[in-house]
Amino acid sequence: MPAISVRLPEEIETRLAEEARLGHRPRSEIVRQAIDDYLKRCEHERFMENLVREARTAYETTGIRKESTELIKEADDEQATGQPHAKDAGDENAERWWQ
Repeated sequence: MPAISVRLPEEIETRLAEEARLGHRPRSEIVRQAIDDYLKRCEHERFMENLVREARTAYETTGIRKESTELIKEADDEQATGQPHAKDAGDENAERWWQ
C-alpha cells in the first residue's frame, strides 16, 4: 500500500488523535476512511450533476418531454385505479416501461 504524507493543522491533528484514542483505531485507518468517504461523495455528486444535466437536456427535446409526460400520466392513472394502463390490461405478460 503506497504511503503519503499529509500536513494537518494542529487542531485537526489533535482531534484526529483524540478520535483514534476514543475509537481504539489507528489514525491512518481514520484518515483512509475519511478520504474514501470524501471520494465517494464527490463521485456521487458528479454523477447526480451529470444526471440532472442529461435530464434537462432530454426534457428540452419536445418528443422526449411528450413521452415522459405520457408515461407519468399512465403511472398516475394506474396508481389511482390500481389497474394497468388500457393497452396492457388484456395482456398479463405485457412488458412494463419500467422493467
